[in-house]
Amino acid sequence: MLLTGSIVNAQKTTGLNDILQTIDSANPTAKMYAAQIRSLDEAAKGARSWMPTDFGTGLWMTPYNPKMWQKGENGATGMGQYMLSVQQMFPNRKKQDAEAAYMQGMSASEKERQRFELNQLYAEAKKNYYQWLIQKKKMSVLNENERLLNFMIKDAEIRYKNGLDRLSAYYKAKAELGNILNMKIELENESNQNRIRLNTLMNRDKFYAFDVDTTYTIKDFTSTTIDTTSLSNRSDIRAIDKDIQLTYLQQNTERTKVKPEFGIKYDHMFGFGGIPMQYTVMGMARIPIGKANRASKANVESLRWKSEALYQQRQMLLNEATGMASGMSADIEAKKRQVKLFEENIIPALRKNYQVMQLGYQQNTEQLFTLFDAWDTLNKTQTEYLNQLQQLLSMQVELERILEVK
Repeated sequence: MLLTGSIVNAQKTTGLNDILQTIDSANPTAKMYAAQIRSLDEAAKGARSWMPTDFGTGLWMTPYNPKMWQKGENGATGMGQYMLSVQQMFPNRKKQDAEAAYMQGMSASEKERQRFELNQLYAEAKKNYYQWLIQKKKMSVLNENERLLNFMIKDAEIRYKNGLDRLSAYYKAKAELGNILNMKIELENESNQNRIRLNTLMNRDKFYAFDVDTTYTIKDFTSTTIDTTSLSNRSDIRAIDKDIQLTYLQQNTERTKVKPEFGIKYDHMFGFGGIPMQYTVMGMARIPIGKANRASKANVESLRWKSEALYQQRQMLLNEATGMASGMSADIEAKKRQVKLFEENIIPALRKNYQVMQLGYQQNTEQLFTLFDAWDTLNKTQTEYLNQLQQLLSMQVELERILEVK
């Protein structure tokens, strides 16, 4: 037992802020989104690139009969030429600007999604942290109860031997002691599960031994404004805003597809059999007309309805978040009053009642049964208080998740 106590004391105590910072820097989700954002940023750098230059070479208007390539005996020139060709299309500047703006806007949406996913991870970490914290407090209560029950059992055994008391509550105390030992095993397992989940969130060895601080803060949200304006800064809402902007940029890109593009083509020919060298220079244009415009027009209309769907999704999320946050805020205030009653009235009164019964038992004016009953009531009330406190902390975590408070 001394060795186990030394190991527990040697474990490093880690605060909630340290855990959240480690998740920020080490969790694979953050790294995944960072890589995706970098990928989109790198792709945007090529938005203003030109079309590749086309090169060609080969025989031009050359007879199949090689004898005809040669110069004739009467001085007539031969037939056929060998040609070198180069062709370059020049991109439309407005089209390039539209594509660059669209590609640069894609990473902005991913950044907001990264914030959203990290916020979910923060909430999960807080939930496990506070569960572990309450489990430690419950363990302290169980240790104290184990000490008190052992006292009752030993004292009852002595009194029974001396004929001063009966065994009516003795076996109840023995059974309750077994229940406490059973609950301690269950709490130890739950604490280990919370430790594993927190280590997983921090992306480190799942069995890394550490402890959590038992201090906590109940925050005051009464002065927090909860409306659609304040919740518009949530990362999922901002991600939809970026997606709506992205549809407008994509519409501009589609509109520029109907704009003409120009190019130039240059051919140089080496003649056979005395034919002089020749060349051609041609201007080129790509002008989408007729059916070629239908796809772009259809895409523009499709994107218009997509932006409308995104806007309605934004309104839906804002409406849900506002309702959830308002309801959660009211629940937290009610739960605070309940917890305060436990702390200031109920538990102090029951603890005083137990102390009075214990004093009476020591002075032989009370029986073991009444002492056990006073202890049992205090024990159940302390457990209920810790359950209420855990509910309050869970509500606080949920409201912080909705409001995106780290």
